[in-house]
Parts: sequence; structure tokens; C-alpha cells
Amino acid sequence: MKSYIASTFIFLLCLAKAWGQQTPAPAQSETISITGATLHLGNGEIVENGTVTFTDGTITAIGAGLQGSGRVIDATGKHVYPGFIAPGKSLGLIEINAVRASNDQDEIGTMIPHVRSIIAYNAESQVVESMRPNGVLLGQIAPQGGRISGTSSIVQFDAWNWEDAIVKEDDGVHLHWPASFRRGRWWMGEPRGFQPNSDYETQKQEVLNFISSSKVYGAGKSEEINPAFRAMQGLFTGDKTLYLYANGEQEIVDGVSRLKDAGMEKIVLVGGYEAYKVTDLLKSHGIPVLVNFTHTLPNLNDDAYDLPYRLPKLLDDAGLLVGIQNAEASNFQTRNLPFYAGQVVGQGLDKEKALAMISGNTAQILGIDNRYGTLATGKSATLFVSEGDALDMRGNQLTHAFIDGRELSLETHQTELWKRYMGKYNQE
Repeated sequence: MKSYIASTFIFLLCLAKAWGQQTPAPAQSETISITGATLHLGNGEIVENGTVTFTDGTITAIGAGLQGSGRVIDATGKHVYPGFIAPGKSLGLIEINAVRASNDQDEIGTMIPHVRSIIAYNAESQVVESMRPNGVLLGQIAPQGGRISGTSSIVQFDAWNWEDAIVKEDDGVHLHWPASFRRGRWWMGEPRGFQPNSDYETQKQEVLNFISSSKVYGAGKSEEINPAFRAMQGLFTGDKTLYLYANGEQEIVDGVSRLKDAGMEKIVLVGGYEAYKVTDLLKSHGIPVLVNFTHTLPNLNDDAYDLPYRLPKLLDDAGLLVGIQNAEASNFQTRNLPFYAGQVVGQGLDKEKALAMISGNTAQILGIDNRYGTLATGKSATLFVSEGDALDMRGNQLTHAFIDGRELSLETHQTELWKRYMGKYNQE
């Protein structure tokens, strides 16, 4: 019996080693300088032959031709970028889709703003770990499902647990606005293709009624203890952001106008497939857009074939604050975030503007730009060194990465498999 217990214990230890994440990096213990690199600041600016120096996780000096101090990393011919930020993802909430026990991305209910994603976040997720070798170092962890899905938090991707990972806790509530059109439910005898949603007005009113009730609750006119209503209060004061998921022109117009009338202080449009049609409305209310990822197909048959590729540029040209997200894609595809931005460069957008859409702009939209998203004195040393252009999969080859000055391991399950099978093929 004792030998059985011992064998089981050893097996579990091996399993933990095989499936657990890399041990988080220790705190920065010495000053580090990266010299001779092309610095991409994340705000549209470039510094050639630049040096960035950081101590205790904070950038202390940055500029061209500066003398490095402490441990010096020679990055001549290489590029330094701020850590990329992935918004609106359920990273760390689900590991394997087919294993229900590993799925914490949604809960039962329709209006569940009080469901907090952060307490279910798994900092040891292998999917999360696989983001880092492509420069994706931070993310907004958002719950899925329901009409109001819950409350998100922003984390960095090298931590022992969710408490260590937090960058900004409970930053916003995620609302999926009803669709005015939906695909026909063939199993119910409806025609295939898009059909008007006969329940649109009812569904829209349900959302507005819930928001109205939440506002009344916050005014102290009810003695009932209601966690869902209480979780909505920050939206009326501007302490939280409402993330409005809407794609169609009618949905965007209805959502923005009705939510502003309901007292929502800060709104971010997520998706925004037809946002280019209503840019004046969005500009008048100061609403930024986390636009859908570019590696996708047009939604409608008569849309331009390249609309998803050009959409971020169309919105930027209209003067909107734009970030790129991939909420509609699988979690593992989040590692392709830099290449979504690179796709927009091919549509004529300036490369540094495209970079800002996954760094500085996104940090500003999420409200963490005081520390993250750009390279500047006094900001977090969350950055990486790449052999070449990080927005091109051929150049995105990281040699070093840091989160708050802590040097990360760039080894993952994927890199281990790559080395293993490259060894096999080299032998052959």
C-alpha cells in the first residue's frame, strides 16, 4: 500500500512538471540596459540606435546614444517593443474545450455582471504561457456567455497565481448587445441565411430595464441586497468601463445612444464590424473601438473581400482610437496578435500606428497606459527584444522578454515539441 501511494505521488509530480507552467521569474535584482537597438515606443515613434535602462521594474532612461549601465544586453541590429496587450480574451479560464472541468469562461444566467473572471484565472495555463514567445505579455481576461457576461480584469502573463497576476482588477463589464439579424435556425424550420430577429426589441428592452434597475438600486431606493445590480454601479460613476459588443450599424447606433442615455460614463465598442459607417457618432461620444482581428472573412456576401483587412485603417483614418482584439477567435490564436496588426500595414497603415493598436492604444483604452503600452521613463519595463520586425512572423523571433523588469523564460510546450521533432528530422 505504501509503495502504491509513493508511486502515485511520484506520478503526480511528473504530471505537474509536464503540464505546469514555467516557474515565474524572480524580481529584478540588478540594473539592465539594452543598447544599440531600434526602439519602437508604441506611440508612433521610433528611436534608432537606442538604449533603454530599467531598475526595479521601471524604465529609468531611454533615448538615442545613451550609455548603458548595470548588465548590458547588446541588441545591435535588433528591435525593442513594449509588451503587446490582448483584450477581451478568456485566457486562463479554459484549458481544454472538451474537458468541462477546465472550462470556467461562462456561468449560468443572462445578466451576470457580478461574475468576476479574475478569481477563476489560472496563471499556470499552458495556453497563457504560449503567448509570451510572440511578445504578447498582458491581457484582459473577460468572461463569456450570457447577455451581460461578467466583469473582466487585466493581468500580466508571468505569475504564480491570480493575485500576483493582477494589473487592474475588475476594470469593466462586458455587454453583448442583441443582434437585429440572426441566421435562420434550420432545425426549427426557418430558412437558412440571415433573417430579421423578431425578438430584437424585446431583448434590447430587457438590457435597458436591467440597467435602469441597477441605477435605481445604486441610488439607495431598494433595501434588497443584489450582487448583480451592485456590480453595475461603477459604470455610472466612470470607475468601470462598459465593453459593448456590437457589429451591425443598427446595433452600434442603438447600443451607443441608448446606453449613453442610461448614464453609462465610459463605453468601448468591441467588434465594430460596421463601425466605419457611424464614425461621426462614435467620435461625438469619444468611444474607442477594439476592432475584430483581421484574419477573417467578410460577414456578408456583398461586403468587400478585404473589409476585415482594412477595417482598422478605416477607423484610424476617421480619427478614432483603435485597438485590435480577437474575441471571436479561439484563445490559442491570440498569440497571432502581432500578425493581425501586420496585416493592416499591408493595407497602407503606417507600421508604427499598427503597432500602437496592440500596445499604446490598447493600454489607453483599457486604462493602464500610466504604466504599460509604451516605452517611456517612469513606466513599467514590460518589453521584449526581437531579431526583426515583430509584426511579421518571419521577423518575430524573441531573444529576451521582461515583465516589470523580470526576465522571462521563452520556453513553452510548443518550443519543446519543436526542438524535439527538429531533432528527429535532423537525424533522418
